[in-house]
Amino acid sequence: MAALIYHILSSSALVSMGLYHVICSTRNHLKSPRDYFAKPYHPFSYPSLSSSLSQRIKYLQLYLLILCLLVAFAHQILISSDSDPLLKGRTPVHRFTSLQAAGVLFLFLLLSLALFLSETTSLLPFPPDLFFGLASALFFLQYSVSSSAASVQTSDLQAKCDSVSARISALSALLCLVLACLPRLFVADVGLGASLCLQGLWILQTGLSLYVDAFIPEGCHKLLDVISGVEGSTKCDLEDSKLRAVAILDLVFVVYVMFVVVIVIVTYAAVAKTVGIKRFGCYEALPTAASADSNHIQMKAMTGTQA
Repeated sequence: MAALIYHILSSSALVSMGLYHVICSTRNHLKSPRDYFAKPYHPFSYPSLSSSLSQRIKYLQLYLLILCLLVAFAHQILISSDSDPLLKGRTPVHRFTSLQAAGVLFLFLLLSLALFLSETTSLLPFPPDLFFGLASALFFLQYSVSSSAASVQTSDLQAKCDSVSARISALSALLCLVLACLPRLFVADVGLGASLCLQGLWILQTGLSLYVDAFIPEGCHKLLDVISGVEGSTKCDLEDSKLRAVAILDLVFVVYVMFVVVIVIVTYAAVAKTVGIKRFGCYEALPTAASADSNHIQMKAMTGTQA
């Protein structure tokens, strides 16, 4: 149950952070396309609130991000020392993969702290291109760790979930690298937020597929001597059951991709309706009937004068 709660909290944090990034990036692009460039952090701003309260919640996203990373880091450290009921002792593979994941989370925590210092003080000026470059390296490291974990897993479902998560991390690494080189590329900025949403949804699916009986594919089951659901806790008996489970997970992943695409489209439409679309430095407004009649009368008056 604790592992499922951890997956749910991690999924909520990633989805909310990715959706917030998509909304803010779309709003900034629609407000000023010519001056747009990708930002690693978008502070909260509510003009209707008082200045003191607005200043307090300005860095709320960074506070929550640092807190979530601290909790995730502590969780990975704790589970690395858990015993594996299958071996009645500590599993070196499980321990090392958990420590690798903890190391990656610690690096993301350092990067978040550096961003916080850059936003709140003048001690550490942190340019956006450097941030995206380092983020790209960390996402690639996460891809490497997830791929290694998938290759040594004894659970078929866990291995499949880790491999898909690794691909999403590789996509995030590529988008961060593109933003480091091309900070004005709006598509890459929105794609980064969408990849975070997709990663969050897949983490939720991983928790459901491994720890909730109703979502475990047919032909697969939890091993009877596993209580806490650590490495190797879900197994498929037959090769056909394994292939069927993998195909189901692939189908679910495609559904999640479609869902994220719909979210991005709906978000863009909603923000565009609220902010308006600005092109070539000015808002384009359709001519009304009154303005068209006025222009027609002015043109006739000018023609009569010239005649």
